[in-house]
Amino acid sequence: MLRRRLSTGAVIGGQENAAYVPDSAVEGRQTTVTFTGLSPAALEANKPFTPLKKKSSLLSLWSNDSRDVKLKNLKQELEMDEHKIPLATLFSRLKTDPIMGMTQHYAEERLRQDGPNSLKPMKGEPEWKKFLVKLFGGFHLLLLFGAFLCMAAFFMEYSSSDQPSYDNLWLSIILIALVIGTTIFAYYQERQSSSIMDSFKGMIPQFAEATRDGKKVTMKVEDLVVGDLIDVKFGDRLPADILILSCSNFKVDNSSLTGESEPQTRAPECTHNNPLETKNLAFFSSNAVEGVARGIVIRVGDNTVMGRIASLTSGVEPGPTPMAREIQAFIRLVSVIAISTGSIIFTVAMILGYSWINSIIFLIGIVMAYVPQGLVPTVAILLTLTAKRMARRNCLVKNLEAVETLGSTSTICSDKTGTLTQNRMTVAHVWFDDTIRQMDTSESQTSDVLFDNTIPGWKILSRIGKLCSRAEFVTGQEDRPISKRDAKGDASEQAILKCMEQVDGSVADYRKEFPTACEIPFNSTNKYQVSVHRLVGVESSNYILVMKGAAERISALCSTILVNEREIPMDDEWRKKIDDAYLKLGGLGERVIGFCDFQLPAADFPVGFKFDIENINFPIKDLRFVGLMSMIDPPRAAVPDAVRLCRSAGIRVVMVTGDHPITAKAIARSVGIISPKNETIEEIAERLKIPQRDLDPKMAKAIVIHGAELSEFDQDQLDNILRHYQEIVFARTSPQQKLIIVEGFQRLGSIVAVTGDGVNDSPALKRADIGIAMGITGSDVSKQAADMILLDDNFASIVTGVEQGRLVFDNLKKSIAYTMITKIPEAAAFVVFIVANIPLLLGAIPILCIDLGSDLFPAISFAYERPESDIMKRKPRNMFTDKLVDNKLLEIAFWHTGILESFGCFFAMFVILGENGFWPYRLLGLRAEWDSKAINDLQDSYGQEWTYDARKELEKTCYAAYFANVVVQQWSSLLTRKTRRASIFTHGFANKLMNFALFFETCVACFFIYTPGLNAIVQFRPIRITWWLPSIPFSLLNFLYEEVRKLWIRKYPDGWVSKEVYY
Repeated sequence: MLRRRLSTGAVIGGQENAAYVPDSAVEGRQTTVTFTGLSPAALEANKPFTPLKKKSSLLSLWSNDSRDVKLKNLKQELEMDEHKIPLATLFSRLKTDPIMGMTQHYAEERLRQDGPNSLKPMKGEPEWKKFLVKLFGGFHLLLLFGAFLCMAAFFMEYSSSDQPSYDNLWLSIILIALVIGTTIFAYYQERQSSSIMDSFKGMIPQFAEATRDGKKVTMKVEDLVVGDLIDVKFGDRLPADILILSCSNFKVDNSSLTGESEPQTRAPECTHNNPLETKNLAFFSSNAVEGVARGIVIRVGDNTVMGRIASLTSGVEPGPTPMAREIQAFIRLVSVIAISTGSIIFTVAMILGYSWINSIIFLIGIVMAYVPQGLVPTVAILLTLTAKRMARRNCLVKNLEAVETLGSTSTICSDKTGTLTQNRMTVAHVWFDDTIRQMDTSESQTSDVLFDNTIPGWKILSRIGKLCSRAEFVTGQEDRPISKRDAKGDASEQAILKCMEQVDGSVADYRKEFPTACEIPFNSTNKYQVSVHRLVGVESSNYILVMKGAAERISALCSTILVNEREIPMDDEWRKKIDDAYLKLGGLGERVIGFCDFQLPAADFPVGFKFDIENINFPIKDLRFVGLMSMIDPPRAAVPDAVRLCRSAGIRVVMVTGDHPITAKAIARSVGIISPKNETIEEIAERLKIPQRDLDPKMAKAIVIHGAELSEFDQDQLDNILRHYQEIVFARTSPQQKLIIVEGFQRLGSIVAVTGDGVNDSPALKRADIGIAMGITGSDVSKQAADMILLDDNFASIVTGVEQGRLVFDNLKKSIAYTMITKIPEAAAFVVFIVANIPLLLGAIPILCIDLGSDLFPAISFAYERPESDIMKRKPRNMFTDKLVDNKLLEIAFWHTGILESFGCFFAMFVILGENGFWPYRLLGLRAEWDSKAINDLQDSYGQEWTYDARKELEKTCYAAYFANVVVQQWSSLLTRKTRRASIFTHGFANKLMNFALFFETCVACFFIYTPGLNAIVQFRPIRITWWLPSIPFSLLNFLYEEVRKLWIRKYPDGWVSKEVYY
């Protein structure tokens, strides 16, 4: 548990400011729990979970991971002492005067030395380099090498032959066009916006008001230097990091930096050693939402807190997505297979006496057969279609590969405000008449919570809530639900206003009955707001005073309390009851506000009395305590179910927020991130009434970690926390710590999704495997850094994304299994051609007709295949063992279905050649004579003579028939790849696009074969209808085999068949 003790920091004049310092001794915690999604290496060690001893600062985490010194420094926690040292020392250090400000001469010198107050973009990778990586990446290098060899073979043949064949030239051109086309397509689809720094620059104000040489001047923000005195007022955006010297009711919105949903009060006093938590610092880009202040600039440009976040965000490398890693692994695997097989064929061809040019052409043919040329467009189109489907469900995908990444996610690090919660303060409970009553906090205000607004005690409490408030609704929204209306005022007052409007009706009309006589706004010194209103119809009083503020402050100002319509003295017992209610509500993570009133005697305050708020001439003590209201940013209604679904899908949900630990834990419990039965070690100690140090840390299954504790952990300690605790909440975390948490999970093998909406989330969003920003409340910076944007800001939309991500992985796996089947029939034609020395039955260009023609649309149709029933009941994909393409998939595609299709194609060829006079035995060893232009009287099995041109016409007819019979057998392969386990008859044929694809691929085949002119280009000749039929029995056999295989897998899920042939 984090304990705080009072320490000191100095101020001018020798006075010292109170500062909270985290205790240096953090008690050890330990437990042993196994998590889904962690790498085997992280779990198999079964390391003992040692007590957490603080060994070194968090910088040790980056000793191995940082890529450069600058990024390493940015990952350190912010270290500064300007907010703690005496002001005299600070002014001396910065060479400025507290009254006159900095001299113009020294300011210009400092500007030349430090540079302008602006954010400098980090150099990124040039676009031309990114394009070249795409151009020469993946299969492209193999295809370009093949194109070069084809071109070389053509020119050699052209220079040595009177009648050269242009086939190699056409093939070379097609390959180069294919590479360039797929490169442009991939580059266009995968290009991410690189304007992150531009979005940060949009947060910079243009002008600032500073004091130099004793004069106030308005200057460009870029000209501000460290040591300048500046004035800031309500509505301004802070131009730099400043130390508050003086202020009046000054509040800033730090939500984009720290995640705190409410405006934060600023004051000249140092209240905490942590710069992000002390009240005497205000940071660049924060908005002043109330009051005025004077401060001294202590950080400018890239050295500001915002500047560090900007540099860290721009410098963080997101790393390849799981999909990219899978595709690269697949490319390497197929490349090895293609090159190895091609090299073997090249060697065999040379041994058999073929020329080296012909041997190289054979090599090219094998490479062409194995390389899935349609992979890049198939994957991109599949992801694009899924991304469009997700957009209709409020998930906007920026990076296409993020679609699959979300499905592979094993850990979600979620921000609290606006993601898990509604991002609106709401009255959750009220306390009056010694009773806590629950209010409706649902988004629609239609929950089952019933509240009786006729209770007399509520009428008095609600009167104070309505009158003692500056909040009011924006006009013209009467037709909108009350909870959705925009209002003016701070978050707490808006919550009270909406609660009063919802429960009692029109607040504006009610206020007209009680005109305001005077008002003292809330300030951080008094910690209360008070107003006096005209009271009509009460003989003993003309005015009523109403007050609200910090519960303990209001309680101290009261001498009586209203209970069940009776005003009784406020004794110690009642003060304890108020404190108990305050602590109970505060323990729920709610902000508690006290309410009191006092009817001013008519004798002392007649009608028309002049109230003076400067020299207060009315009572503000000995008031009547009425009750409490507690507010919280409530969870979204759909979030608990979404978290439950994530758990059932094996996904771990962790909260990472900049908000207070108590609030964070309360929300985590309400949405199910911390289960009802799981306790933290602090809660166990409190329940058992024994010291925490006497407990076994293994008893705890949940933990809440404060950012101050996290800053003291080293890498091993953080890994122990992440590995051994089931349920984790990180609170009061800095941007650097959010990044550290993400990298910690990734180090243990998890695929991490991060949600966030603020600037402080942007480094973690970019570093995560998938960053998810909020579309409504999210800052431009977070949207730029993210891979996906939730248009409705609802965590529940992530579950939809997870299902779609898993579906796209399944369907892509099925699509690849389908397209890889034809690699064996394609390669077999070349292998038999070389080894058996028979005529070539399938050329290189027809192979492209299969890969980019008939197979492409059916492969894409898998994008519309509906999920199998268990998709959200599986554990997340293990990135180390569950590959997109593994040995089992290739075994089924190559050696089961692929071999069967090859038999079907060769059977069809033997039938067709036999009908033309060439029986199989006659084909053996015939290749040399068949390809010889000098032989024009080659005899077939019946003694008929064939000229060279006639043989080539028959050969191209065989190309067409081979192609047609591949298509016929792919009919059954397409249908059987719809499922991996379920029978196709139970899964159904609901995919209308796939049903159409069966017809479409047949039409494509007919188009290539029967279109005059086109068939000459692709080396086809028209074939008889009967020549489509010989492979149909093989197609039916394939269908039957797949159904039997899946039946066996379902019947014996743990049997050897399932282990060997389930992909």
